[in-house]
Amino acid sequence: MALRSVETTTPAETEALGGELAALLDDGAVVLLRGDLGAGKTTLVRGAARALGVKEPITSPTFSIAHRYRTEEGTTVSHLDLYRLQGLEQEEPELLEDYLGQGGVAFVEWPQDGAPELAGASLQVTLSHAGEDRRRILIEDLLHSHDLNLQGGPTR
Repeated sequence: MALRSVETTTPAETEALGGELAALLDDGAVVLLRGDLGAGKTTLVRGAARALGVKEPITSPTFSIAHRYRTEEGTTVSHLDLYRLQGLEQEEPELLEDYLGQGGVAFVEWPQDGAPELAGASLQVTLSHAGEDRRRILIEDLLHSHDLNLQGGPTR
């Protein structure tokens, strides 16, 4: 499993890292995002979505579970927040179906461990507070198909 640890010192750097991650994503990619509240998950998604061509404002889907954005090229960028769900086993099987799959990419905050719908995720990104605006970001290639040579901190 390829691993990369990066430290950012401003929200703009976290957003820029999201843009770099976007370049690694293939059609149908799912990125799992882990981290405490306020760790920068939506900031990272904003950078990725901008790099993928989304023009509209990117906001946290905390109270709506998911937001869907379209690029001018027709790609769908889905941003899901599963924080308020007790577990996917209690939900309708189709809940995530509209947001995952070909024709787009999906970013899933607070992913449920062991959820079969998320089993094919390509990257897992864990963000943690490192004091003030600094964030420690661990990027894991779950499919062993990406070169994680990103700007920022040292490779681990």
